[in-house]
Amino acid sequence: MTTASAAPPATRHAPRRRETAGATKKGMRSPYPTWFYIPAAILFLVFFAVPTFASFYFSLTRWTLFSQEFIGLDNFVMFFQQPQLVQGFTNTFIYGFVTSAAKVVLGLALALLLTGPILGRGYLRAVVFFPVLVSTIGVGLLWKALLDPFHGMVNGVLGAFGLPQPGWYTDPNMALLTVAGVDIWKGVGIATLIFMAGIVAIPQEYFEAARADGAGAWSVFRNITLPLVRPATATVIILSLIGGLRSFDLIWAITKGGPGFTSDVIASVIYKQYQAGFFGLSTAGNVILFIVVTAIMVPVSYFLNRREAEL
Repeated sequence: MTTASAAPPATRHAPRRRETAGATKKGMRSPYPTWFYIPAAILFLVFFAVPTFASFYFSLTRWTLFSQEFIGLDNFVMFFQQPQLVQGFTNTFIYGFVTSAAKVVLGLALALLLTGPILGRGYLRAVVFFPVLVSTIGVGLLWKALLDPFHGMVNGVLGAFGLPQPGWYTDPNMALLTVAGVDIWKGVGIATLIFMAGIVAIPQEYFEAARADGAGAWSVFRNITLPLVRPATATVIILSLIGGLRSFDLIWAITKGGPGFTSDVIASVIYKQYQAGFFGLSTAGNVILFIVVTAIMVPVSYFLNRREAEL
């Protein structure tokens, strides 16, 4: 009796804790939470899984709205035999990597500036983020007017100072990079916002300790800021690279893939094939775009997330 009454509190309450844990596990096995997954699963199947598998099938056919003929891999062979299609394939990589790299560099630079003690910081933040709020088609039409080789304001200002007036989107050598520059101008606000959130989340004690040790601005950036904003960097790289590889609306608004096919990307090539009635070929282009984006983003995402986990 004495021994039982003198048992420690932890021993007396242990069965009750085990009962609670058992009840929790039993509650997790309840069918009630399962119903929450069913609507999302149905939407996923209807709007993603089924169209994806259907696209893979129709890419192997010559089809119209009323008929289809299985032709195997002929659409893919034809896709890579057409010079303009291969040009669009190459331009997709150039466009995607140029825009994503520029957004990372400029976004980080602007974030460092806009988190520092500068005059009008709130106003400058709004100015940097404003292009993100504007419609992509609206941005494309605006810059198409501003960069018009003959009547655009940009060339008008350059001409007033006696500088060359290039054909920004009419020169085959400049068209793709011109659209990429507009894309960077529009999208750098998101990158800046993500980097600002990452910088603000860094504990100030790190910076104070570095200053107390006499570290300079470059040393603080290289040893504190840059490593600790790596999660934000990974997010910006993934989002901007996916957006760049899938870009269509801005290119179509400014150049429609021209002049010729010099600024075409896979997405605009696909749209042109749909317009021309080559539905099977355009579906094959969709599949190629899906495979390309997946093949690039899966290892990039794995590498970035692994580096983040090592921190």
